[in-house]
Amino acid sequence: MNGRIATLMVHTSPLDQPGIGDAGGMNIYVVESAQRMAAMGVEVDIFTRRTNADQAEIVEISPGVRVRNFDCGHGALTKEQLPIHIMGLSKEFLRIAKDENYDVIHSHYWISGKVAMNAAKELDIPLVHTMHTMARVKNLNLAEGEIPEPMIRVQGETQVVASAQALIANTDAEGASLVSLYDACPDIVHVVTPGVDLYTFTPGEGRNTARNYVGIKQDALVVSFVGRIQPHKGPEVLIRSTAELVKHSPHLRPKLVVNIIGGASGANTEEVERLKELTTWLGIDDVVSFTPPVPRTDLPQWYRAADLVCVPSYSESFGLVALEAQACGTPVVATAVGGLRTAVADGISGVLVDGHDPKAWSSVIARLLMEPQRRILLSMGAVEHASHFGWDATARGTLDIYDQVITEHNAARKISGN
Repeated sequence: MNGRIATLMVHTSPLDQPGIGDAGGMNIYVVESAQRMAAMGVEVDIFTRRTNADQAEIVEISPGVRVRNFDCGHGALTKEQLPIHIMGLSKEFLRIAKDENYDVIHSHYWISGKVAMNAAKELDIPLVHTMHTMARVKNLNLAEGEIPEPMIRVQGETQVVASAQALIANTDAEGASLVSLYDACPDIVHVVTPGVDLYTFTPGEGRNTARNYVGIKQDALVVSFVGRIQPHKGPEVLIRSTAELVKHSPHLRPKLVVNIIGGASGANTEEVERLKELTTWLGIDDVVSFTPPVPRTDLPQWYRAADLVCVPSYSESFGLVALEAQACGTPVVATAVGGLRTAVADGISGVLVDGHDPKAWSSVIARLLMEPQRRILLSMGAVEHASHFGWDATARGTLDIYDQVITEHNAARKISGN
């Protein structure tokens, strides 16, 4: 299709560093797919809330892709603080969009969906929505002590599902959750798998070069976690597993390096300090190190430097970290939940673990660290598995859905006489 798309992601900017605050895989998803769609002839405007007065109203990030900052509320707000601004955001978005002749509105995450609902109805434009995560799924899979998602989110997601002309799920499992937990009409649920930048995330020059780059000893046994530091992502599982590992396999300790790479998530700024205190209490300060989020340009080197990347999430709509690591040739140990069952080919590109028992995780990690030949086979399988997930395919699948909803919308308008 040739057309203009208004993309909404109001609670985090596509310009933000993933791994800090509310910025994560969704930021990467929106930018990468927009750039690929633009290369196929579509113009994409990504609307987000301005958090800094110095931010320009329009920022072109690549040919055909613009970030449009619009105002509502003051300064930086977490996604938990945004729901009271939904009406104001919707009015401001509508004010801008009514003069732009967009063909489709595509919202990402429930707050953006709520902002888009009224505008889509007012402008008579089809609404496409991608959840990324869902409250009811998260609440069924909470980490210990994790606060459940609030009812306002559950209600908001239910309203967005009822209003959208198409819902895009990352996997068949997510599509099934939309139908079973939110009563979505199966006919409007489409599965489009996210991708990985196969030009950036590659095996590169290999592990030795990567370790020289990031400053890790060549003979180290390296296990890494990459992502926002929040209970739901499970970094505590890896820390407690490390304590178990050095207890039952003390001979691994002298060479073991466990990297926790990422920043505090959203309003939970104390989580990093809590995990550092836990690490000290468990007596594994010599093994576990905490690293702030690294730029996307350096991230492949951190993946390549690791022997294993762990993704111990409690739920995951897909798991881009798992895919990025595999594309760099690093096997992944991940929880057997949600989209991770698709992102990781169990026994071929990595290992899926049932549950979050640190003892189970430590035994899987230790066994892999002691079997270098198996890691080589998994590394080869990881590169091959990841090669099937490119952003070009994501963009094409999304454009096909846009075409379908535009055609159906125009046909409905003819029938109604509008």
